[in-house]
Amino acid sequence: MLKKRELQDSHALYEWMIHPDVFPFVRHKANSLDEFLFLTKQTIEAEERGELISRTILDEWGNPIGTINLFDIKNNAGFLGTWLGKPFHGKGYNKLAKDAFFEEIFNNLNIETVYMRIRKENIRSQKAAEKLPYIIYANETRQEIFAQLNVSEQIYNLYEIPKDLYTLHVLRHGYVQQDANHLLEA
Repeated sequence: MLKKRELQDSHALYEWMIHPDVFPFVRHKANSLDEFLFLTKQTIEAEERGELISRTILDEWGNPIGTINLFDIKNNAGFLGTWLGKPFHGKGYNKLAKDAFFEEIFNNLNIETVYMRIRKENIRSQKAAEKLPYIIYANETRQEIFAQLNVSEQIYNLYEIPKDLYTLHVLRHGYVQQDANHLLEA
């Protein structure tokens, strides 16, 4: 489902990223394949320095279909960024990717808090976030961070996923890596 970023996946990922329903919501935009290769190389190097965590999301056949990232890591916390190619929207890949990513970063990589800043007009991402049973709507509870994200005008909503709330959810409900075969049926 997830693997570390590799340059060899760049062509396929670039083709998914440039779709007009995806591109506006990608944090590190590239206007050419060469630029995307350069950004991917920078991402790999930034992960080696501990500045971010980035994974390629794979379909059930091992093909790259998007990315999931933790940016701006500071004090064991960072900001989540996820995108999927348009053909994979609404088929369950987002949830599977988040489950696998949270399992890795909370249990193996010393992350304590994940923040999500979501543009207010990005209704699809807000609905996906609000489906997570361990997420906190944090516009009021993290006012300092919310204010930093929305300096001149309110563009973003802020969500928080604390490790303890995620872990409690997993302990209560069990972490089950779902079989991805059902995804094609949607």
